Amino acid sequence: MSLRPHIDAALGRRLVDSQFPQWAGLPLDLVDPGGSDHMIYRLGEELAVRLPRHSGAIEQAAKELEWLPRLAPHLPLAIPVPVAVGRPDFGYPWPWAVSRWLEGEVATVEALADSGEAATELAAFLLALQGFAAAPGGELSGQPLQARDRSTRAAIAQADGAFDGAAMTALWEDALAAPEWGRDPVWFHGDFHTGNLLTVGGRLSAVIDFGGLGAGDPACDLTIAYTLMSPGSRAAFRTALGVDEATWLRGRGWALTTGLNAYNAYAAVNPRVAEQTTRQITQALTG
Repeated sequence: MSLRPHIDAALGRRLVDSQFPQWAGLPLDLVDPGGSDHMIYRLGEELAVRLPRHSGAIEQAAKELEWLPRLAPHLPLAIPVPVAVGRPDFGYPWPWAVSRWLEGEVATVEALADSGEAATELAAFLLALQGFAAAPGGELSGQPLQARDRSTRAAIAQADGAFDGAAMTALWEDALAAPEWGRDPVWFHGDFHTGNLLTVGGRLSAVIDFGGLGAGDPACDLTIAYTLMSPGSRAAFRTALGVDEATWLRGRGWALTTGLNAYNAYAAVNPRVAEQTTRQITQALTG
């Protein structure tokens, strides 16, 4: 079980004031809801402080600082611009980040599910991301769907009853049997779901949280088709993105496995996550 240090505003204040005294006079306010991986504080009007909650998120600050400033000029929606990485101190064990604050509300199914315009904007974002330079390998290489086989079958068994176990198994096996990505690796967001999209005035404005940023098979980013879209907008998204059948099927597999993981971990204690992941799983089963 990963370490989960206690994080509160007092800790955030001490870290900011001691390491970045130029911002010591700015108010620090908790953002609620925050993320499952980070405690997030707004620092003044223009900055955000993100403190990892667990060890699985501690590489994100350095990765975003290296890559997001390079990506931002090439993408049609705003993304976070990191400005500093803090060091461990005051008993807090990990690096943490300061980035530019992005105004907006989290995207909702109610507002955007039927929007063909939003669907095509998201396709354009992914195409721009995939087309950015040559994607590196190494530590940024994506995990193949097959690597999740054992855990996904266990998750299916755990959720059987809440959802159709036979249908989930059939979809999962079809996704595993689909031909793998046979082209050069391309960039993917890695956690492309409704909660990581912002809107201003009802229009998509930004994509956030690039902790899963990597290179390889872009099928994982098709999860957005099942967390946000309805069948009509999903079809517009697929057409605009130009996705082949095998990649689309692997994308359904990604939506199933990530939805199950979140459902089994959080649904019993978080009604919002229960609703979102139930939609994700049922929409993935629908196709």
